[in-house]
Amino acid sequence: MNLDAVRRVADAVLYEGYILYPYRASAAKNRSRWQFGVLMPPGYTAVDPSETSFTQAECVFEHSERPALQIIVRFLQVQRRTGPAGATWDEAVEREIEVVVGPDELLGEGLTTEFTVAGGEDREPLPAQDGAQEDTVRRRQLLAGAVRVRSTPLPGPWGAVRLQVRVENRTDPGAAPEHREEALPSALVAAHVIMSISGGEFLSMTDPPMWAKAAVAECENIGGWPVLADPDGGRDVMLSAPIILYDHPELAPESPGELYDGTEIDEILTLRTLALSDDEKLEARATDPRAAALIDRVESLDAQAMGRMHGTIRFPGTARSGERSEDLDRDVPWWDPDAEAAVSPDTDYVIIAGQKIARGSRVRLQPGARRSDAQDMFLIGRVAEVQAVLLDVDDNPYLAVSLADAPDEDLRIAHGRFLYFATDEVEPCEAGSEAGS
Repeated sequence: MNLDAVRRVADAVLYEGYILYPYRASAAKNRSRWQFGVLMPPGYTAVDPSETSFTQAECVFEHSERPALQIIVRFLQVQRRTGPAGATWDEAVEREIEVVVGPDELLGEGLTTEFTVAGGEDREPLPAQDGAQEDTVRRRQLLAGAVRVRSTPLPGPWGAVRLQVRVENRTDPGAAPEHREEALPSALVAAHVIMSISGGEFLSMTDPPMWAKAAVAECENIGGWPVLADPDGGRDVMLSAPIILYDHPELAPESPGELYDGTEIDEILTLRTLALSDDEKLEARATDPRAAALIDRVESLDAQAMGRMHGTIRFPGTARSGERSEDLDRDVPWWDPDAEAAVSPDTDYVIIAGQKIARGSRVRLQPGARRSDAQDMFLIGRVAEVQAVLLDVDDNPYLAVSLADAPDEDLRIAHGRFLYFATDEVEPCEAGSEAGS
């Protein structure tokens, strides 16, 4: 099975929080890194019980044949870099452990697979100064762990099985570290699991079928949450990650690359990165090779690439893999006319004080005491223009309006930033007020 699309999503999890804007080692928030999916050595979890040495994924699959399982455990190994002046910075090396579980093991007594990841030391010679040779040293510690797979048949006619995949850090760093920074080189960082099955299908943990709801509710997930991850909408792949995702997660095609701060805010992070001074960018490049690549990538973006990050709208179910990007970028209204054929905010209207109020009508704002927003007191008596007539989930009408006398209101309208009021919180400005008046 081709897992490239799943790996791209998993990479976003792998490097989430790796280095945060403004991407410099001197930034205070970058002095507290490695927060997601950290599996500490058992010796340190005894010192700090808030940490854990394992992650456990439980989910349900159904089968009618002899199912087999492929498990890929992915994590980062901390690589501590020490410069000539003694300054340290933690880089990362990607690691993968693959385990194949046959049908006899999967439906039988299970399987425990131990693994090790080699340590090592690399030296990078730097230009000699004053005749003295100086090196940058990168050190990695030996890691040890295990992947345990167990399954339990579930009662009923569906051939359902509860699956447990447990990843354990079994590294022995010698003397128990006293501080988190000392323990990190012995940790498995951002650990997550990709599971793919043949001869069976996983069930959604978020929206299981009715017959499986009780079995799903009994699953115990520790340090991760499994979701269906087949980008084509199938049920052959499950991703258990320390960051909770929805079923079939995908990266936005407009995203030009990792920003390590969340994939949903590319535009603002890109603009803020471009606003760094030359000295700040120089420091960021010296902090980490991934930070240097990020700065270079952001500075190379053209207007078209920046435009793709701004204002793209999608509806549920329209962003599946294989759909052409030009189909996703088509000019569509911000509501879904196919799903809500009876709703038309541009032409719908309501009757207020005997007057027809629709898009373009002018109303005077009279927010009442029942509203909880204290800022509304400053809007009493202000004149606003109706931009849309909307319905809430209970089919109660309300108005999206823009202030008529605000100097920058055209910008707010262009970005769809309106004020919202119930129909009893406005009054027509004049008799016979009609849409477009």
